[in-house]
Amino acid sequence: MILFKKNPFPKTTGAFIRIMFFAVLFLLYYCTPHAKSALLKNGDLLFVTAKETGLSGAINNVTQKEKEASFDHIGIVETKNNHWYVLHAAPKGGSQKQKLENFLKDQSDDGQKVIIYRLKPEYQKSVPAALKKAESMLGKSYNFNYILDENSYYCSDYIERAFRESSIFKLESMTFIDPETGKTNEFWTEFYKKKNLEVPEGQPGCNPNGLAASDKLERVGGL
Repeated sequence: MILFKKNPFPKTTGAFIRIMFFAVLFLLYYCTPHAKSALLKNGDLLFVTAKETGLSGAINNVTQKEKEASFDHIGIVETKNNHWYVLHAAPKGGSQKQKLENFLKDQSDDGQKVIIYRLKPEYQKSVPAALKKAESMLGKSYNFNYILDENSYYCSDYIERAFRESSIFKLESMTFIDPETGKTNEFWTEFYKKKNLEVPEGQPGCNPNGLAASDKLERVGGL
């Protein structure tokens, strides 16, 4: 005769299964775009950390203002019909409206992180008009010269224009001077030489690091 013994730990086994079930649900929830969007608020600004080399590194070299703020791209968040989007101006696609999950994937594929900044409560009233303006600028080509142009925009230019009516940000005199050498950064010298343009030193413009340094914003956290 074969005897089948009862499970000596029926309650323990059941409890373990339940714990594992909820653990899996927890991981699935917090690893999805839905979980990440739970951190966001309409009108939040997403800043992308800068790389150390190439165009990204060159931008950061002449614009970084704080050790903890090192960015080379920016977009604004919009939610519609329970979907999240990022409106931004990028070299690939120009001024565009991209799904949040696709935007985040593009940055992670490049090894870059995304940090959330939010307008302080007293400035939140400017968000609806800024989003409306950002929508109206979609479809414009990317400004590869980084010299202000009404027909094409670069990333921080696109965001500054979106909030221009409420004066959230301001244009500043651009500089391409390497702070370590006191001379024009070699990358930018060659960059504009190839375009047959003078380095636009002192011309009005903006950059992600400058926008991140605004006292009208507060840092929320990472995505």
